[in-house]
Amino acid sequence: MYKKTNRAEARVKKRARIRGKVRGTAAMPRLAVYRSLNHVYAQAVDDVNGVTLAAASSREDAGRGNVAGAKKVGATIASRLRENGIEKVVFDRGGFIYHGRVKALADAAREGGLKF
Repeated sequence: MYKKTNRAEARVKKRARIRGKVRGTAAMPRLAVYRSLNHVYAQAVDDVNGVTLAAASSREDAGRGNVAGAKKVGATIASRLRENGIEKVVFDRGGFIYHGRVKALADAAREGGLKF
């Protein structure tokens, strides 16, 4: 019989698979993206030391978590990382499909000067 897959469980499994391959360091941190129902969050993480180097979200400046808000978050995280002297990151989509808000955030971060 056909068994319906749970989307949340599938994302968690994908996220675990991705995290097994993606590691961030102080020189090249992991740019982790989380997309909730209403907002988009991004943070640069040094996994070796367990430290968040920079963070940005669409909750700042009373923004929304739509595609336009994701572009602002990408530009903000890129500028904050460049202020700290970081230009290269490893992109971690967090199990989300690389489309829509996640892609908009990544494109804006690239336009802001990050390389990944």
